[in-house]
Amino acid sequence: MDSGIPPQSEKPAKSSAEELRRQRQIVYGIIIAFMVLLALTITAIYFLLQPSTDTARIRDVFIIFMALESLLLGLVLVILIVQLSRLINLLQNEIKPILESTNQTVSTLRGTTAFLSDNMVQPVIKVNEYVAGVQQALKTVGLYRGRSKKRNAKESE
Repeated sequence: MDSGIPPQSEKPAKSSAEELRRQRQIVYGIIIAFMVLLALTITAIYFLLQPSTDTARIRDVFIIFMALESLLLGLVLVILIVQLSRLINLLQNEIKPILESTNQTVSTLRGTTAFLSDNMVQPVIKVNEYVAGVQQALKTVGLYRGRSKKRNAKESE
């Protein structure tokens, strides 16, 4: 029975494709705005270089350019603030829970390794120490001969 809900694997692919398309549109819009601004600047410079242009007109055009530049800087600052808020939102809502989960996992692993060390590894090491001590004591007294390397080599053949 198909419930009409897309599988989980298709949902992120569609959202990333839409976001990529939106980012491309933004980049294309910025490029077009830059080209229009460049064309207006070239046109203004052409008319300002005409011999009949007086100083007051150049001053007025310069003031207009400065106003346009301040508008452009304001727009860039707004975009910067929006991007900064998106970054803060990403850090708070997505990365912070991942870090908390990772810290919890690490502390669980730390507890597990401490438990294994106390209850398995240390007793095995202690038993091996005692066995080695008893073997050495028996070798010293002469009641035990450990396997020699030559004997081990002959048995394995």
